[in-house]
Amino acid sequence: MSGTLVLAGGGKMGGALLGGWLGKGMAAAEIVVVEPDGDTASAIREKHGVDVVEAVGGLDADLKPETVVFAVKPQSMDDVAPAYGGYAGPETVFLSIAAGKTIAYFEAKLGPQAAIVRAMPNMPAAVGRGITVAAANGQVTTEQKSRCDGLLRAVGDVVWIDDEGLMDAVTAVSGSGPAYVFLLAECLAEAGHEAGLPAELSDRLARATVAGAGELLHRSSDPAAQLRANVASPGGTTAAALEVLMGGDGWQALMTKAVAAAAKRSRELAG
Repeated sequence: MSGTLVLAGGGKMGGALLGGWLGKGMAAAEIVVVEPDGDTASAIREKHGVDVVEAVGGLDADLKPETVVFAVKPQSMDDVAPAYGGYAGPETVFLSIAAGKTIAYFEAKLGPQAAIVRAMPNMPAAVGRGITVAAANGQVTTEQKSRCDGLLRAVGDVVWIDDEGLMDAVTAVSGSGPAYVFLLAECLAEAGHEAGLPAELSDRLARATVAGAGELLHRSSDPAAQLRANVASPGGTTAAALEVLMGGDGWQALMTKAVAAAAKRSRELAG
């Protein structure tokens, strides 16, 4: 992960990546963050000790970054990406984590000579347990792909794909997926409260249950269906609940609709 890196955007995901890089031994002196929000910029300087500038124009005129990471919201990318066009060329690889923004989009903004990796990490990257799916254009060298792989692997697992068309579904499943899990914890806590538990106790039980089940899923080699079956005794309490959750209008139908809606929005964000 050596070499000068410019991180455009120091928000939640950009900050998670930054923390992962530094935690894996990348030197703060190798990183410059471009962050226009003053409060966010100050927090980054104080927490991580890296240089932060307000805009691209604040970067050293002689800077030749090996990697530029786009970690801004996709809705802001039209204003951000073109400013980095001067770095497009064989010496620099652009790594984008913006949902929906395609490789073709960045080639149009930066030029056909730009080496581009499109990636979709997820929020568990903040605790080193993320998963990222990535795709590269033909300008990306083996060395640049390896460099991007190292940057992404600093915060979790990495899967490379050749078919960029899969990225909308990837975004809907793993990119947005943590929010679905957090919603599950919310709903479980509220249901427990409705069943008579004190709100604080119900929230504690729901959080611990979701977190513990996730860790069991992580450690076990059994498929999720088998782990589910292990909990549910025939005719028992869990089976009664699953009969509701697995009904025709239950979780599978809802999740299928939710993922389809997220994938559709990802395609719309392509611009």
